[in-house]
Amino acid sequence: MVKEIERKFLVSGNGWRGLVEADIRIRQFYLVAAPDRSVRVRISDGASAKLTLKFGSKARERDEFEYPIALAEAEEMLAFAIGRVIEKTRHHVRHRGHLYEVDVFGGMLSGLVVAELETPQDVQDEMLPDWLGREVTGEHRFYNASLALEGIPEIAA
Repeated sequence: MVKEIERKFLVSGNGWRGLVEADIRIRQFYLVAAPDRSVRVRISDGASAKLTLKFGSKARERDEFEYPIALAEAEEMLAFAIGRVIEKTRHHVRHRGHLYEVDVFGGMLSGLVVAELETPQDVQDEMLPDWLGREVTGEHRFYNASLALEGIPEIAA
């Protein structure tokens, strides 16, 4: 089990684009989505898959269990997905020693760009990059499970 401290931000500019170290094409879907738990399948670059279980209702901290699964099994589980399949490209961007995952959404969520920062400890606001916009940590409508079930929140559209 991993205990993660996760912060989410809307992205307010393109200053991050020149700092990208890697990109991953992601398709993910949910088998369970509740306020205090989710079960997700993620397929990365069409080559590998993981099953992730998240538990907890705190805004910044949840328990996470993650397991590799066979790609063929992940594809079969699509039949049990709730909501829409999320398509996004995840860009890895470093700033002041921290890895930010900038997700550029496609498909029905096109236009939404969200950055996540997962760390073992909290990062002070003054250490954050200036291309981050409004913090949406704890706003459940910006969680991927909510995006799969409800679409883009009106404020971000």
